[in-house]
Amino acid sequence: MRHPIRNLCVFSFWFFFLALTPVSAADKIAAVLYAKDGLTSVNQPATIEVRLVEKRLLAGGGLGGEPIELLVDGKVVATAMTGGDGKAILAYTPTRLGSVPLRIRVGASPRAGPAETQAQLAVWERRNPIVMVEMASLMDVQSAQSPLPGINLVREQDRKPMPDAADELAKLTQFLYRVLYVATMPASGVEGFSAATDAREWLKANKFPDGHVLVLPAGGEAVGAKLDALHAAGWKTVKTGIGRTPAFAEAFLQRRLEAILVPEPEKGEAPRKAKVAKEWKEVRKKL
Repeated sequence: MRHPIRNLCVFSFWFFFLALTPVSAADKIAAVLYAKDGLTSVNQPATIEVRLVEKRLLAGGGLGGEPIELLVDGKVVATAMTGGDGKAILAYTPTRLGSVPLRIRVGASPRAGPAETQAQLAVWERRNPIVMVEMASLMDVQSAQSPLPGINLVREQDRKPMPDAADELAKLTQFLYRVLYVATMPASGVEGFSAATDAREWLKANKFPDGHVLVLPAGGEAVGAKLDALHAAGWKTVKTGIGRTPAFAEAFLQRRLEAILVPEPEKGEAPRKAKVAKEWKEVRKKL
């Protein structure tokens, strides 16, 4: 019969031996880092949610126990460790208004390979009016061709923007308004993390103004719940929704807020009190 103390000593020896053994970059786990945008006011703490996953053809599992660093202007301003699900929360308090670019990376790790991503921290005054814009209203649904003949399967990031949408939103943000972009969480994926990255890249590639990207489940209930949460958190100037789907508009109308549908839906599809715009050039006249 083996002695239990001897077994424990042998196990401890090998554990520390493996921990101290150098691991080459080729031996490390290939990883992908995702991040969601943040929203706050000057001198108020913001939280940035990230997730580190193993890089695979299909969505990999979360990598826990890994160091994550948040950088602003090239300096590390916050650190955190990922939990068992690969998630981590980074806290940062901004001191200036505007859109603050964030760089997030894996720190010194003996196990995970290098990985980094970017996000935006929207630092707004609470008195500025905010419009919540459904990403679907910005995309020309007829613009992209399916890569598979006969199958209507097109990635959102391949779609072209609606005519004048970027210019009109830029005019709104030039003087007064701030924009919350609402992307739909896919049925599968990394809990909306990849959707946030895709939305941010599509907006930048198509020259839309800076804003705060939200990823919500499909349907009006999720939009309504987020509206309630924003108002409860003090963002009471979120009073207007610009969207494409009746469900999005209904979430605003049910709370006696303003809703604009663009482009104009089929006759009878628009909720009774919703405003409609045939094209984005008409949207500012509806506000």
